[in-house]
Amino acid sequence: MSDGQTLLLNGNHAVAWAARLARPEVIPVYPITPQTPILEQITEFQASGDLHAQILTPESEHSVLAACIPAALAGARVFTATASQGLLLMHEVLHYASGARAPIVMCNVNRTVASPWAFWPDETDSLAQRDTGWVQFYSESPQESLDTVLQAFRIAKTVQLPVMVSHDAFYVSHSLEPVHVPSQATADRYLAGCQRIRHLDTAAPSAWGNVVTPEMYNRHRRSVEEAMGRALEVAQEADRVWGELTGRSYGLLERYRCDDARIVVVALGSLCGTARQAIDELRAEGIAAGMLKLRLFRPLPQQALRVALAGVPDVLVLDRNHSPGLGGILHHEVRSALYGLPNAPRVHGVLAGVGGVDVQPRHIRDMVASALLHAPQPESTWG
Repeated sequence: MSDGQTLLLNGNHAVAWAARLARPEVIPVYPITPQTPILEQITEFQASGDLHAQILTPESEHSVLAACIPAALAGARVFTATASQGLLLMHEVLHYASGARAPIVMCNVNRTVASPWAFWPDETDSLAQRDTGWVQFYSESPQESLDTVLQAFRIAKTVQLPVMVSHDAFYVSHSLEPVHVPSQATADRYLAGCQRIRHLDTAAPSAWGNVVTPEMYNRHRRSVEEAMGRALEVAQEADRVWGELTGRSYGLLERYRCDDARIVVVALGSLCGTARQAIDELRAEGIAAGMLKLRLFRPLPQQALRVALAGVPDVLVLDRNHSPGLGGILHHEVRSALYGLPNAPRVHGVLAGVGGVDVQPRHIRDMVASALLHAPQPESTWG
């Protein structure tokens, strides 16, 4: 383990510590439950002199991201955070950010979207932004959130795309756990290679976001897709180097007790911890079950998914989100990734935890039993 200190932190404060260690120069933010503690902790760091950044508080989340983009294009290291309706309000500008190739890092605290109004963990808010051109990570714990935000700064600068790190409301955002906070020297060493790239400079006037021809737009979208493709390798390398410095690495996905599994449970975020316990209980009952945790959602590591799930008879995907008329978003992404694989697994989808409904290990055990009982019909159902 690298030098540093171990503190009792919730997920939001762990993210604020990561932002402090990354030394951002511009931080536009707007408060929204349950993200507000990130903003509060960042402003406390600034007030105490531990964070030297320009903190902006525009009138809305839309304006927050509108402030992030020119700051990033001017070469500043930029961080922000939001949740739920705030992220939805940013939707238009999310496309602008990726199109401008602005290396912004944002933490999104996954929360239900209106209406009706609610405040519970649900990943529909960020998964609904999957086509905006942002790299998307989902973290399981406060420690993983801290580590992933620091990795995100390295990834964003390397591929010149914005990166979103999401963690679940309350299960991660407000849950206290021991978190190892690396030293400033370790963070500086890790981010030392992230050179300033300035797209806007008064000494060399230029423009961005202007009207282009169809051919120019097509070329630009191809470049964004190429950058997304590079992000897979860059994310792996960023995680590997972080592991060498701190002893902690996560990979793009995690296989847990999958080697001889008859059925594998696939999940994002905090559901993975619950699923891991359920797998242990199922194994104790003699059921050969495993878990696959997907950490990187965009770009989707399709080849890694195919390798990880090859030869598994059944896959059960847990979705803490809901796409009306489709079902679970992760369920259909996994089915798409596995399409055409020889002897592909039967992929079952369960809408588990939508709206923040509590999912316990016993519930997952029941879902696994149901999937095995109805193996010939891989349908999406409500958990």
